[in-house]
Amino acid sequence: MAKPILMDFYTDWCGPCKQQAPIFEALAEKMKEVAEFKKINVDLEGDLAMEKGIFVVPTLILEKDGTEIKRWMGVASEKELADAINESLK
Repeated sequence: MAKPILMDFYTDWCGPCKQQAPIFEALAEKMKEVAEFKKINVDLEGDLAMEKGIFVVPTLILEKDGTEIKRWMGVASEKELADAINESLK
């Protein structure tokens, strides 16, 4: 079974994205064995951002087996992200 993937859609100029970055990076370090973590700069990956329907940054999307499980718009806490990843592993 594939690992769940948590994607962080951000821009370099976005204040809330800068708040989300250390949370995302800390979680990625703690949970790297059970999930994949990808940071996606929407200024550089515009086609992917459009495909995923990203209109607000930061937006975080948790996917498993190619299906979106959960989406957060704005800054999300490490606990709520970790809880969603753990739930997806069941």
